[in-house]
Amino acid sequence: MDFSILIKKEVREKEGYRADTVPYRIKMDANESPFSLPPSLKKKLFKEMLEAFLNRYPEPGSPLIRKRLAEYYGVASDMIMLGNGSDELIHILCTALVDSSAVVMVPVPTFVMYKIIATNCGHKVVEVPLDASLDLDLKGMLKRIATDSPVLTFLSYPNSPTSNCFTEKSIEAIIEASRGIVVVDEAYGSFTGKTCLPLLKKHKNLVILKTLSKVGLAAMRIGFLIGQSRLVRELDKVRLPYNINTLSQVAAGFYLDHIDVFLEQTKKIVENREMLFRALMKIKGIHPRPSDANFIFFSCDFDTDNIYSLLAQEGILIKNLNSPGILKNCMRVTVGTRKENGEFLRALTKIVSK
Repeated sequence: MDFSILIKKEVREKEGYRADTVPYRIKMDANESPFSLPPSLKKKLFKEMLEAFLNRYPEPGSPLIRKRLAEYYGVASDMIMLGNGSDELIHILCTALVDSSAVVMVPVPTFVMYKIIATNCGHKVVEVPLDASLDLDLKGMLKRIATDSPVLTFLSYPNSPTSNCFTEKSIEAIIEASRGIVVVDEAYGSFTGKTCLPLLKKHKNLVILKTLSKVGLAAMRIGFLIGQSRLVRELDKVRLPYNINTLSQVAAGFYLDHIDVFLEQTKKIVENREMLFRALMKIKGIHPRPSDANFIFFSCDFDTDNIYSLLAQEGILIKNLNSPGILKNCMRVTVGTRKENGEFLRALTKIVSK
């Protein structure tokens, strides 16, 4: 049977998200935290998980975690919805809003799942390239808002893979001009201290996305959305029942109980990021960009396909972004421990010096 006739044309004609699966000893490609929990805290977390009733469904809608997150961020609990990572929340937004032919706008390059999920839902995706400084092309995006009236606009803040925060005035101008929802994805916000949360009081069409994946709990898949109560109530109708499993809810509560430990790890990552950036600046032919995230975006005077392959032979896995246009011979490296950063720098220096 030819199953292709049963699959959406939009799905058949695109590539899905692919994570590298090559063997490694140092993993610096997925923007995860390099730090595990201290053994004593990990033991405490697992003890709490042992007390969970695995024969029962999770708390529907994660009400306790929503309440605690709301208190931490200074919003009402009915303004928050949890998702199985930010990906599920992006999918809910794309599924819930208007008809399948609506326009979704994204700057490029950015997090690829915005386009993948929107396309899967049948939406037309409009891409607006970043300007020469890797900031938003405000004029171009405002023109698209006027001509295409996107129902959704996704802005990563800081942006992945370019690691920078877009200009706040540009973000607010886009929110003000949009008749649709503007989603500011703050997955990496912990590493910059910047947030668009205060704008929620001014703009009813703003939605903030956050995640615990980058600060040490990637395995638990905990994301959350903050928006106007009326909007969240409608989006919640699309959310699958029991979408956050019991163990993830325990982990989210544990994070809030011990947030000082996670913040201390975040501080170390920022310190390591600055040392890694300064070291990359000293390597001839490597051009790193200042970073607001837990990774560094850099261009090379060399073939990055070859660099990626040779690093992989050393057991070091980073992200090869090489593609036509702004990402030509560009790469992204996640900030690791000092030891991991040191090994990566030694291997990279050896490769480009040949």
